[in-house]
Amino acid sequence: SGLMQRDGGEVLYDGATIEETSISYVFQNYREALFPWRKAIDNIRYPMDRRGYSRQKREERIEQLIEDFGIKIDLNAYPYMLSGGQQQAVSILRALATEPEVLFLDEPFSALDYEMTLLMREKLQTIYQKTKTTMILVSHDLEEAVQMADKVLLLSRRPTSVAALVDNNLARPRDASTLTEPEFVELRSRCLKIFQKEAKVNELNS
Repeated sequence: SGLMQRDGGEVLYDGATIEETSISYVFQNYREALFPWRKAIDNIRYPMDRRGYSRQKREERIEQLIEDFGIKIDLNAYPYMLSGGQQQAVSILRALATEPEVLFLDEPFSALDYEMTLLMREKLQTIYQKTKTTMILVSHDLEEAVQMADKVLLLSRRPTSVAALVDNNLARPRDASTLTEPEFVELRSRCLKIFQKEAKVNELNS
């Protein structure tokens, strides 16, 4: 992700190094990720300010993001004045502001209630379908992973290794009704069986 210095080796994205790639992040703890002294609109503007965007380009980009995401936010409110879902929406909009090539999301909905989580999953998919931004989502929620991903990468326990890479060809958009469809249930069950198999192997080796 470029947040920590690597011990060795090289990671390339489309032939470019991480340092040469435009990357944005959405963190799990939105309360600590936002600048509390900045209004919502200024939090969203921040990466564009750093990149030297003109005022007109900044305002046009914010207007487009708000329209695409479709969640009502008081842009002149400070983070503490917003609900948890609105704060995380601001975090996501800020991450998307500079149109990154790669967006890392670290359990972005884990602190939200289920109703808001379902809404945010749909909104993020809407953005993905429009921008086709590469998104890497870390989640402990198997339902969420299967609903959101085109490829589900299942990891074993420590020492961490790749247990399986499962292709997900379910049609988009995948809303709440998708969660009860036979194809979704079957795919989730297949992923769960891989986890259960890994758990048994770890138990035997411990």
